[in-house]
Amino acid sequence: MQDDIEDQIDDSPDVFEGLTPGAMPVSELVGDDIQRVSPEASLREVCAALSGQGVGVLGVGEDGAELAGVLSERDIVKALAAGLDPDAATADQVKTERILYVDPAATVDEVAAEMLTKWTRHLLVGRPDELLGVVSARDILGVYSSGSGTA
Repeated sequence: MQDDIEDQIDDSPDVFEGLTPGAMPVSELVGDDIQRVSPEASLREVCAALSGQGVGVLGVGEDGAELAGVLSERDIVKALAAGLDPDAATADQVKTERILYVDPAATVDEVAAEMLTKWTRHLLVGRPDELLGVVSARDILGVYSSGSGTA
């Protein structure tokens, strides 16, 4: 993941040359679309999807439809700690319905501040009808660490 971020920074257009890492538009960090699970997926299936995709958050909803919510590793930990059965509880029951979006033109600094203010580790980039992907706190930290020469 860190290498991917560094490659993205290294391949950035010259327009970003001379800018601090935090001035980079967050759209430069977004890769693939957010991965999705069906609202009916069990928590065990969600865990397998998170692990198999190597991601920390999934969209809840069918492909091509607007997301009904998002489901993160933290949501699953809370559900299991509350005693939910991982084979019976569904993504729809555990999902976070409040989806937080950030404008693709927002800078890494702005997104980091938004994450701190909203107490979240993932933000969706774009709008519900034009979703580019997801950015994580780890993505943001990767930008800052690669800019500091300590990566």
